[in-house]
Amino acid sequence: MRDRWAEWLLKRRFSGDPEQRKSFLEGLLPWRDRILENAAVKEGETLLDVGAGDGLIAFGALDLVGETGRIVFSDISQDLLDYSRRLAEETDVVDRCEFLLAPADDLSALGDASVDVVTTRSVLIYVKDKRRAFGEFYRVLKPGGRLSIFEPINRFNTVNWSAESGVYMGHDVTPVKDLAVRVQAIYERIQPRETDPMLDFDERDLLAHAETAGFGEVHLEYEANITRDNLYLSADRSWETLLKTSGNPRIPTLEEAMNEALTAREIERFTAHLRPLVERNEGKGMSAHAFLLATK
Repeated sequence: MRDRWAEWLLKRRFSGDPEQRKSFLEGLLPWRDRILENAAVKEGETLLDVGAGDGLIAFGALDLVGETGRIVFSDISQDLLDYSRRLAEETDVVDRCEFLLAPADDLSALGDASVDVVTTRSVLIYVKDKRRAFGEFYRVLKPGGRLSIFEPINRFNTVNWSAESGVYMGHDVTPVKDLAVRVQAIYERIQPRETDPMLDFDERDLLAHAETAGFGEVHLEYEANITRDNLYLSADRSWETLLKTSGNPRIPTLEEAMNEALTAREIERFTAHLRPLVERNEGKGMSAHAFLLATK
């Protein structure tokens, strides 16, 4: 049995469908490349990837640090560290990799000023004490070291997108609003809008945390989009795939939430309304994210 982080990252975020996994990971490559470009990684440097997950950024940085450089994979999931170690062994790069079991807000296993670059992608959304995490990033960086991160700004979605307003997953659910509210309540019980670390911050907080940590130079690029097509529901994603996909490691799939919140007859009614909208891609897309680069 894998822990929930590994189970989600390796299966539940794309419903266990290999083709969806391939498409999903390909969609992440531009973000990975931008994080590494912002970090200005140089040959011979040591890069710490916090929340390395399945190694998207860490493995992408290997060519940049070269044969004399080093990559530290850090994660709270031993299963994911083991997964990355196996990949590193299979690709004969394990001698340039280290694997550290540690949360983002406690990197005490690393010494002060011990790395040249710190990267993260969609990691701080799971960290309650973000200020402490930024303090740890600053501490382990050498003078002149760079922090390069990407974070979704989920508050943008929750403020403008809710079943109470008749919109669910970007679709008009007014005729089944009563059911949509109950399905959404399953998620909100697990992740309250005002207190969950995934939802209780925005881009201004990231800037403030970086400055408070001591970084002398901080740059942030914020992007928000509202589109006619639903960015969350890609065109090649079927209703069955959507049902079995989980948005993050802490929440159920849509199918699991429906089964918990609704009766069998109510599920039929909810599906009869929502499924055609999904299959015709008639939803609305809404997303926001921020890239932050800070120098010690």
